[in-house]
Amino acid sequence: MYSQKARKSAPAGLYTAEERARRDQTIWTLVQGILAPLQFVVFLISLTLVLRYLATGSGYEVATASIVLKTCLLYLIMVTGAIWEKVVFGQYLFAPAFFWEDVFSFAVIALHTAYLWALIFNTLDPVSLMILALAAYGAYVINAAQFLLKLRAARLQANATPNAPREAPA
Repeated sequence: MYSQKARKSAPAGLYTAEERARRDQTIWTLVQGILAPLQFVVFLISLTLVLRYLATGSGYEVATASIVLKTCLLYLIMVTGAIWEKVVFGQYLFAPAFFWEDVFSFAVIALHTAYLWALIFNTLDPVSLMILALAAYGAYVINAAQFLLKLRAARLQANATPNAPREAPA
């Protein structure tokens, strides 16, 4: 379908011209553009609720619900992101342009899934669950930074490439 040979022979940059065109034409770019900030807002609210619980001992249920919601959004953005990669790069995950972001995404998913597992099977006390959630959130922040750096690189590439479509402001 999409030739890795074309990718290897393309000029250095995040996207080839063909990949950029596919990225700009697919609905999955808009989906990612909506889900990523939504997940970040839920993360900020949830982080506040988790820290409040750890500081005061109150609000366990709402903090737990927020972590579950954040985790569901994470799964959704991972699935839709894999579809986006397939459309843009011709493979569901680990496209060369996003390889390390995808690798680290699996660590983030593993930590969030460990939280759900421990919650469902009651293997950790509430404080330990919240600490596990904070570890998952720390990994999420690193992964989000990876993707933001890639978005910035794509914008710089678009600005440096003559006749390239400009990136929409975030």
